[in-house]
Amino acid sequence: MIRGMDISSLAEVEQCGGKFFDGGREMDLLQILKSYGVNYIRLRLWNDPYAEDGSPYGAGCSDFGTTLSLAKRALLQGFGFLLDLHYSDFWADPGKQTVPKAWRGLDAQGLEQAVYDFTKRTLEDFRAAGAMPTMVAVGNELSNGLLWPYGKTPHYNTIASLVSAGIRAVRDVDGALSVMLHLDNGGDNDLYRRWFDNYFANGGEDFEWIGLSYYPFWHGNLAALEANMQDIAVRYKKDLIVAEVSMGFTMDDYQEYEGLCDAQRKGYATKPELTAGLDYPMTKQGQADFMYDLMTRIRKVPQQRGKGFFYWEPAWLPRHGSEWATAAGREYIGEPGKGGNEWANQALFDYEGNALPALGVIRDFC
Repeated sequence: MIRGMDISSLAEVEQCGGKFFDGGREMDLLQILKSYGVNYIRLRLWNDPYAEDGSPYGAGCSDFGTTLSLAKRALLQGFGFLLDLHYSDFWADPGKQTVPKAWRGLDAQGLEQAVYDFTKRTLEDFRAAGAMPTMVAVGNELSNGLLWPYGKTPHYNTIASLVSAGIRAVRDVDGALSVMLHLDNGGDNDLYRRWFDNYFANGGEDFEWIGLSYYPFWHGNLAALEANMQDIAVRYKKDLIVAEVSMGFTMDDYQEYEGLCDAQRKGYATKPELTAGLDYPMTKQGQADFMYDLMTRIRKVPQQRGKGFFYWEPAWLPRHGSEWATAAGREYIGEPGKGGNEWANQALFDYEGNALPALGVIRDFC
């Protein structure tokens, strides 16, 4: 089973003073994760996460240099490496798929060429630096398409062309690299059938992996996720991986760690009203129980196609200077509001950086 972690914000957390401990002993994060059976690292890559005046967009500033440095650290310790290409200068998800600054003004055909060129050049640069990924996600949470407005659903012909350009680039650099296509809302079977049926009907290039995001406070219960995986594994004959997942361990505040006042903080992603219907309490034990049940259901996928998971940002500690988006980042994506770390209560480390029981469950699952 792939036991993966997305640690894209790690360098920034460390620069802001974040430290990690296991049993009271300070250790490098990757050493801790490896000791708990983690075997894969996922890293996002943004095209140009800086404003024209050089101001960073935040959230780890996942530019090429940052991502390369983290990839080298992971590969040196024997982890697999999933490269997650967003094809945007900042967050790309079902609510926003913003064309990078350098690609503005291109038509659909121009964007297709840009996707191919960017993907090919990026992988060649990773290879030249001795940090070749072992898996590539072409796009991030593509449920509503990519590179809007041209590649926005229901324009599946353009979506298939854009995604296929990325896949062809991967193949042209290294035909042995496996490719993932990744949607959100892992409990929504209608979404997955509609998207992949249309993708293939429009001549989309073949690939190896279907990735699913699943957050219990947004995407329903685990039974819905399991039912969807059971169906699409057989329908599309692809290996499945839960490409993003998390569960909170507390709803206690962490404002003191960030040094921000309420007027500056967006607050939790898990709003209190979203936790009321959860099957697991937002406690350390609840988090551990959730992870055990998640892995159990992944293992039940037919034809042994349930291959594992990537926990999303397990090490995003609340430290002043590390936030989901700076003012420049929020302006870029057109999302006014507050900054701060909205994910720290979803991590696999408490606010002081101590490893939580869920990591032991991940290690001991068999």
